[in-house]
Amino acid sequence: MKRIRFKEQTGSTRVGTYQDGMIDAAGRTYDVDDVDVLPPCSPSKIVCVGRNYAKHAEERGNDVPDRPLLFLKPPNTLAGHDDTIRVPEGKERIDHEAELCVVISEQCRNVSAENAEDVIEGYTCMNDVSNRDDQDKETNWVRGKAFDNSAPLGPVLASPDELPADAYVRTRVNGELRQDGSLEQLIFPIPELIEEITTYLTLEPGDVIATGTPDGVDRLNDGDEVEIEVEGVGTLSHRVVQ
Repeated sequence: MKRIRFKEQTGSTRVGTYQDGMIDAAGRTYDVDDVDVLPPCSPSKIVCVGRNYAKHAEERGNDVPDRPLLFLKPPNTLAGHDDTIRVPEGKERIDHEAELCVVISEQCRNVSAENAEDVIEGYTCMNDVSNRDDQDKETNWVRGKAFDNSAPLGPVLASPDELPADAYVRTRVNGELRQDGSLEQLIFPIPELIEEITTYLTLEPGDVIATGTPDGVDRLNDGDEVEIEVEGVGTLSHRVVQ
């Protein structure tokens, strides 16, 4: 099952089930093209995992970490499906990063890897839009990763049974395939990530874990049309304005 949050033409926010371009919600059927699709959850935080694909670490000139490399994106970074995001001006390198995201179902702390599935509500797509000019100059990555609308998220929340174990993770920019990875390439799998993160942080319902990006990251330019696709979940689309 795939769930979607949206704002209808009256301005009311709804949650419905999505299939083949149509939404069933509140006793009505909507065409997805006639509504404003919202991020599928309202996280208090997005916990991101860096360098979780070996080839991406290599292309960035970094070593593979010996434990998950974690950083945060706050709620100001959220954007939705089909949004136009404005990236910082005057930067040489703003990159796309396709990621599978885990959405948490309940407040949790100290969750073992064996019990990780118990706290997963579902999965969605994210573009971890990254400002390399500043990321490469700082250690906390606030300027590089936490700027406004740097986390387009969506379009749907897919139930765990929808996600293949070897699901592909892809980016297309203006129709050109740039990233094409698989969840089989994750250095730290999802249960291990949940165990590590909840050792230090309490996760709340709707919080997001972004699991890392495969190799093939590249520059985004003014006017680009971006598609982030995860097999079994769907395709998140957005535009870029600089």
